[in-house]
Amino acid sequence: MANPISKSSSSLIAIFVALCFFSSALATTTTDLPFIVAHKKATLAKLKSGVERVSVSIDIYNQGSSTAYDVTLNDDTWPRDTFTVINGNTSQSWERLDAGGILSHSFELEATTKGLFYGVPAVVTFRIPTKTDLQVAYSTPILPLDVLADKVAEPKFDLVKRLVARFGSQVSVISIVALFLYLITSPSKSNAAKGSKKKR
Repeated sequence: MANPISKSSSSLIAIFVALCFFSSALATTTTDLPFIVAHKKATLAKLKSGVERVSVSIDIYNQGSSTAYDVTLNDDTWPRDTFTVINGNTSQSWERLDAGGILSHSFELEATTKGLFYGVPAVVTFRIPTKTDLQVAYSTPILPLDVLADKVAEPKFDLVKRLVARFGSQVSVISIVALFLYLITSPSKSNAAKGSKKKR
């Protein structure tokens, strides 16, 4: 009866040891690669009526443990009938990006067509020495841009209403505590004044 148990336990131990070796080998192969993360953001700035500027910045991080070579950024996703590049380029190349390093690129566009624009991620390609194919990474997408939106001035009553809704509870708690402290201290003050009159 003891033999089958020992055989099964030894086979389980052998499987467990094999899985440990396999996972450690897989971890070393995956951690020895570059890991590219790209963050894209865009901000609007209104210059005059009918013209709005879009400032785009893209940061590329290598969070892996090896160098990425021939890094190329391409963000040619802005429609030419809506946006015109006025400063910089929508694409850029670098020779390498070391482990733990960061690359930054920015450009400026001018928007002349009104509407809601949904941007797509920028594309980053790079090479690693162990593979012949180009590796591809995508940036984070941007939030929708409301280009040349008619911004209506907010009525004062709505602003007061929003402030009361946001800070009303704090103001009421502070006023209750202040009133409570005033009620506690005011009788002692009046009693002290009466006591000083009696002494005279």
